[in-house]
Amino acid sequence: MIEFLSALILPGLLVLLFTRVTYNRVIGLILTVGLITASVYKGYTHTWPIMILDAFSLTAGFGFAVRLKQRVVKKS
Repeated sequence: MIEFLSALILPGLLVLLFTRVTYNRVIGLILTVGLITASVYKGYTHTWPIMILDAFSLTAGFGFAVRLKQRVVKKS
């Protein structure tokens, strides 16, 4: 149960974190995909439902990063 919850939340938060650190949402997405790829390679992510939740969370995090960027640009 904890694996599903963390697969649903953590990749999206990582995209947001890396986006804020690098000031580029594509680089944030690439870094997060790299971390997830490494975890799959090491065997920590071993079921399809968790991989699908990771992909959903990545997509949601990237979409939120795009909206966050638009809000910052709109304020300027």
